[in-house]
Amino acid sequence: MKKLILLTAFLSLTLINAQDSLQTVKQKETNVPEKNPLDIGELKLNIDSKGEKWVKVGINSQIWLRNIENNPGTLVNGNPQDNTYDASIRRMRVTMQTQLTPFYTVYLQVGINNQSFISGGGTGTGAFGAGKKPSLFFHDAYNEIAIIPRNNFYTGKPNINNLYIGAGLHSWNGVSRLTNASTTKMLAADIPIFNFPNIEVADQFARQIGVFVHGDFKRINYRLSVNKPFATSNTPVVGGAAVDNNKSGKLSYSGYAYYQFFEKEVTSVSFLSGNGLAKKKVLNMGAGFYSNKEATISQPIATVFETHNSSIFGADVYGEFPIGNKAKEMGLTLYSALYNYNYGPNYIRMSGLINPGTADPAFTGSRALEGAGNNRVLMGTGNILFIQTGFVLPKFSNVMKVQPFFNYSLKDMKALEQKGSYYDVGTSFYFYGQNAKIALQYSSRPLYDATTKKIFDRKGEFILLFQIVI
Repeated sequence: MKKLILLTAFLSLTLINAQDSLQTVKQKETNVPEKNPLDIGELKLNIDSKGEKWVKVGINSQIWLRNIENNPGTLVNGNPQDNTYDASIRRMRVTMQTQLTPFYTVYLQVGINNQSFISGGGTGTGAFGAGKKPSLFFHDAYNEIAIIPRNNFYTGKPNINNLYIGAGLHSWNGVSRLTNASTTKMLAADIPIFNFPNIEVADQFARQIGVFVHGDFKRINYRLSVNKPFATSNTPVVGGAAVDNNKSGKLSYSGYAYYQFFEKEVTSVSFLSGNGLAKKKVLNMGAGFYSNKEATISQPIATVFETHNSSIFGADVYGEFPIGNKAKEMGLTLYSALYNYNYGPNYIRMSGLINPGTADPAFTGSRALEGAGNNRVLMGTGNILFIQTGFVLPKFSNVMKVQPFFNYSLKDMKALEQKGSYYDVGTSFYFYGQNAKIALQYSSRPLYDATTKKIFDRKGEFILLFQIVI
């Protein structure tokens, strides 16, 4: 771990010195203030003289280096391991948004996720090496029409209200701001994942297929959608918890809205920022929901099955506040959300991001209810409180900004006998605004005894993130 910290510090100091030296030389030569080197801009191609028709392309690359404390009884590639080092592609994506007419746009996102030395593989798995050649797939693919545009097409002036309608594979989600999170503007090294109530179960990487509307009504930003959830068909055990099984094929309904007290956000795409480096004064309060009838099923007694509705509610507050002298560019970011999940009796879901481990059948010690590797209790029927904060330190460089952060989650699941506290602490180093980021994070998770359903141990995980966004 010391090597990772030293590497981060070395990279940071090298970039600071190089950029500061370059700026000093340029200023001496011209004695004219330089254009801010942090403003990289966007990849946008206008295809008409008025700029009413255009194509935007985005690129996002996130690489992880990790040290994982594995849960008891973990095999990695067939060998018992207490600790595992790995390197992985957390996200690698390309986006394209095109406005064909002032009224009509198309949004596409394609890429891969979660590829490591042992997971995320496609055609190269098996005897030729696990984890190779993952398949590209569309994350988003939808069309959108402006009913009331943000700006008047004839005068160019902003409209007080706007309204858009669209259809396709989309992430105009309900429940909370985090359920609509931007993965390129995260406060920590990653998002907590329980913010996506159906992640990789009844959705495709937090997306469902359907129709949506979104827009602004004065200071209220809103989004609503009606979707066809992806099919699930798990079979419950007798007397066990509810499991995902939506064979009846009911539609899902979701929505989220927030009131903007100070500066307003522009939502030309579905993703909401979790971190703007506190450049603007922002305070938003929101609430949302997700509902799907007969989404899960249980078997209280043999051959007797009961269906259960899935209903999730969320309320949150998001704030960014510049602090002190503007020249210091300090700022505080705060976010808090409360989730209420109901998936049916004792429903619970475990997950470990890019989990390298499998269960060791020969292990004789105390096993965790969560399973092997870095699995944790993700979510289930019950409540979760999430609190997140970050502080941008006073400016000391023209290239880099430093932002320590802290996450805390309190999970109260009906299937467990004890509440669990989860936390992440770390520091992010930003270069060229938010186009480049290095983050070092430590995460701690409780482990539950498989028999008593109470906490008996804790494990941790170090993450070193390298991110480029254009």
